[in-house]
This record gives sequence, C-alpha cells and structure tokens, in this order.
Amino acid sequence: MIAEAVLADGTGALIWPLNHGDRAALREGYEHLSESARYHRFLAWVPHLNGALLDQLVDGVDGVDHVALALVVLDDEHDGEPVGVARMIRYEDQPNAADVAVTVLDEWQGRGVATALLDELMRQRPAGVTRVVTTVASDNAASLAMLRRLGEITVTPAGINRVDVVVDLPIPAATEVENSDA
Repeated sequence: MIAEAVLADGTGALIWPLNHGDRAALREGYEHLSESARYHRFLAWVPHLNGALLDQLVDGVDGVDHVALALVVLDDEHDGEPVGVARMIRYEDQPNAADVAVTVLDEWQGRGVATALLDELMRQRPAGVTRVVTTVASDNAASLAMLRRLGEITVTPAGINRVDVVVDLPIPAATEVENSDA
C-alpha cells in the first residue's frame, strides 16, 4: 500500500501501485464505464480492453517511466473495490514530460477519487518530470479542471473536439528542500 485517502464524502480508501494481479479488475471496471467515459479515456471508441491494451496498461508499468496507481474502497466485509486508476507515462523523446490519465467509475465520479489519485500520483511521478503534455476532449470539463489543479496550464485547439494541454508542474517539495540545503 502506498497511501490511505479519505474521499470528499468521507469514504476511506487505499491507493497502491497497479500490478499484474489487477489485470482482471481493470478489465472488469472498464466494462462498467459509460460509453462517454470510455470515449473520454481513449478519445476513441474502445468497447473492451483487449489483451494487447491490457499489456500496455498493466504490464508496461515499471514504476520509473510508467507509474500507475489504483484507488480501492473497502466495503463492510473489508473487500476491496477498485474505483479509479491514474497513470503517468514519461515520453521517450521528452524525458521531462509525461502523459497523464485518470479513469474513475461513473458512480464514483465527483466524490474526490481523481483528486486523491492525482495527489498521490504527483508524489510518485517519474523523477525529472516537470510537465504534463496530453490531449483531452474539449468537452471533458472534469479532466480540464483536474489538469488546472496541477499547475500552470496552456490549452490549444487540436482538431475537432480535442485540445492539447501542457501543464507546468510545481517542483516537488523534496527537491525544494534538497536545493535549499546546497
């Protein structure tokens, strides 16, 4: 477990690194997303997570250049229900930049899941990443608001119903302390 979190509605949750054992839960959770949520996740219609896509989303996680976290809530029997996933993937050609994606089950949206995941993702982000560079649907107000909370943002049109977003991330607190000791 990486962290404990309390959602906006008071629900307790655990956040941990996504691993190979979470593959089935990721596939199952995706099946419960609305068509709109599925489209917004990939900016294309992806009806199901196939094996190749699961390989990329789960097996590609290395904790160095690809960090992925799952947020799990516990029910009364202490069984965990994954309700959201966040990931950051460093660009090979831009080592200081990474793409970010957050997916939250529809019935858990608006309850602070994305905020809790992003807070922890920013603490666990790949070393040296100072910018988020991503593309989102221009009508995805929740994603744009989420990105605005991360830092200084630039949004530019990128075609029909898409915008390119660049977020300059604040320097992590540990780096600030290290630099002040020098």
